[in-house]
Amino acid sequence: MKSMIKMAVLAAIGSMGLAAPAAAEEVNVAFFLQWPTPNLIAKANGAYEDAMGVDVNWTDFTTGTAMTEAMLAGDIDISYSQGLAPFVTAIQQGAPLKMVAIAVAYEANDCFVRKDLGIDSSNASELEGKTVAVPLNTMADYAFRKYMDYFDIDMSTLTIVDQAPPDGAKSLADGIVDMACVFGGLDTAAAAEVGVPIMTPEQKKEANIVSFDVVSVTEKFATEHPELVRAFLEVTAEANEAWTGSDEQIKIVAEASGMDVEATRTTIDGFVIPSVEEQLNTYFSENGLAYQAAASLGLVFKGDSDAEMLAKTIDPSFLQ
Repeated sequence: MKSMIKMAVLAAIGSMGLAAPAAAEEVNVAFFLQWPTPNLIAKANGAYEDAMGVDVNWTDFTTGTAMTEAMLAGDIDISYSQGLAPFVTAIQQGAPLKMVAIAVAYEANDCFVRKDLGIDSSNASELEGKTVAVPLNTMADYAFRKYMDYFDIDMSTLTIVDQAPPDGAKSLADGIVDMACVFGGLDTAAAAEVGVPIMTPEQKKEANIVSFDVVSVTEKFATEHPELVRAFLEVTAEANEAWTGSDEQIKIVAEASGMDVEATRTTIDGFVIPSVEEQLNTYFSENGLAYQAAASLGLVFKGDSDAEMLAKTIDPSFLQ
């Protein structure tokens, strides 16, 4: 996966020319199914097209790393709710991307252990030597590594299989893996049927494991079409502010995210959607959460962190 991103980075950088940008005729946006966010109402009712004045094409992805690859290939301009982990991983490999907003904050993704193993937070050390399905370089991967550190588990003893959440949940149910780290309402529910979370919500808070997704754009798109980036964020903010959690809103979002109403309500109840003011004051202020978490992810995934490099890729000006 990483080598594919590196090759795409070189191609993306090499294709950046100095010609004057043409007017955009369409905007391509990446999003997740099973991720029911309020802005999906704006997607459904055409508010994005109305505000941006162009066709907006939405493509669903299963992981944030796949979003990165599509952005580097020139197929995606904006990724909505890309995990912070795949964003930081891409930046560390030189990808020309920018974080322009915070999409949603949520409790760290769960890693489920097969129920028949009898392993939970009280005897987590028994995971050593086991096989784990993890969608690598995602927020689920970040949470997994934080959990293992919290329980002082030697990760060198684990067999880690790179699987997207739908595959990981199935592997857990089939007994192919001993633990699966997943995200998304349906895949989390599927994993929960046959497994138990390795870490409780209280332990996550104690360990200060923070998860949030971002709105990212390619540098090329941000430079050539800043007005479209601002319009996209304005529509998103309006949809967030209009959210009341009514039955009608839940129904629309459920259909748009490919989920049933009950699963949608449960999932979105666990979301925190920061306002523009909260984003600017809490996440993007000096030494705010965005910078702290990005630096922390650099330490987790690479062994060092270049705070200056990360800071250059975080641009909240489009919210102002």
